[in-house]
Amino acid sequence: MAQIGAFNQLTVIDIIAHGAVLDGGDKGEILLPNRYVPEQCQAGDVVDVFIYADSQDRLVATTQKPKAQSGEFASLKVVQSNKIGAFLDWGLPKDLLVPFNHQHRPMEVGKFYLVRVLNDERTERIVASSKLDRFLDVWPAEYEQGEAVDLIIAGKTDLGFKAIVNNQHWGLIFQSDIFKPLRTGQKMKGYIKQMREDGRIDLMLSRAGKGKVIDFKDQLIDYLNQHDGFCDIHDKSSPALIQKTFGVSKKAFKATVGHLLKQGKITIEANGIRLN
Repeated sequence: MAQIGAFNQLTVIDIIAHGAVLDGGDKGEILLPNRYVPEQCQAGDVVDVFIYADSQDRLVATTQKPKAQSGEFASLKVVQSNKIGAFLDWGLPKDLLVPFNHQHRPMEVGKFYLVRVLNDERTERIVASSKLDRFLDVWPAEYEQGEAVDLIIAGKTDLGFKAIVNNQHWGLIFQSDIFKPLRTGQKMKGYIKQMREDGRIDLMLSRAGKGKVIDFKDQLIDYLNQHDGFCDIHDKSSPALIQKTFGVSKKAFKATVGHLLKQGKITIEANGIRLN
C-alpha cells in the first residue's frame, strides 16, 4: 500500500508515453513522469519514490527528495500567500500549503517557519502546520539526567532556545549552556540536563564532566587532521577565540586537551598543539 507524503518502493506495471505507471495498491495506478524515470526502467522494476498530489490533486510520484516528509518537522520558507493560506518551498515542484487554520500566527512571504508536515485527514492532501503544540506529547516525559536525545531547535526565547526533544516534547536550552550559534530548524544531538518537578525539560548541548571531554575529543582530532596535524589555539588563547572556532567553553577545551595528552595522541608545543 502506497503511503502519501512518504517514500515508497513501488513496482512498475507499464511504461507509457508520459512515464512509468506504478502499482499504488489501494491508491490505484500512480504516474512517475518521464523526467524521473530511471534509465532502462521496465515493467517489473521496483523504484523508490515519494508520493504526493500535483497541482490538479492527482497522486504523482517523484524521485526528488522533499525537505521533509509527512510526520517530520522542518524550517521552510514562505514563497507565496493568498486567500487559501501560505505556501512553503519544500523542494518539490508544487509548494506546500499551510492553511490559515494551521498557522500559529499569520505567515509572511520571505520568512522561515518551523512547521510539521502532515496528511490532512479531511482533504487527504499533504499540508503543513506551525501550531506545533498539537503534535507534541501532553503527558510528562520520562528521561534520565544525561540521556542523549535528538533536538530540533524551535526558536529563541528570553531565556535561551526552545527545542523539540525526540519529536515528542518541548525542552529549553538556557543561554548559559549555549556555546555555538543556533538556528531555527537545526537538528542536532543534545542531552537532558534535568527534569523539573513541573514536567519541564532543561537541555544541554554537551555532556557534563567526562562525557563532555569525550564529546569534544573527536571534533578536536578532526580539526587537527584537517589542518596538517597542527592547531595554533592553546590554553593561553582567549575564551572568545576558542568558542568561535570550536563552539565550546575554554574549560571544555582545556579538559579535552588534557585528556588527549594523557592518551599520547597529541603533543603540546610552544605555539600550539601537534597531533602525534
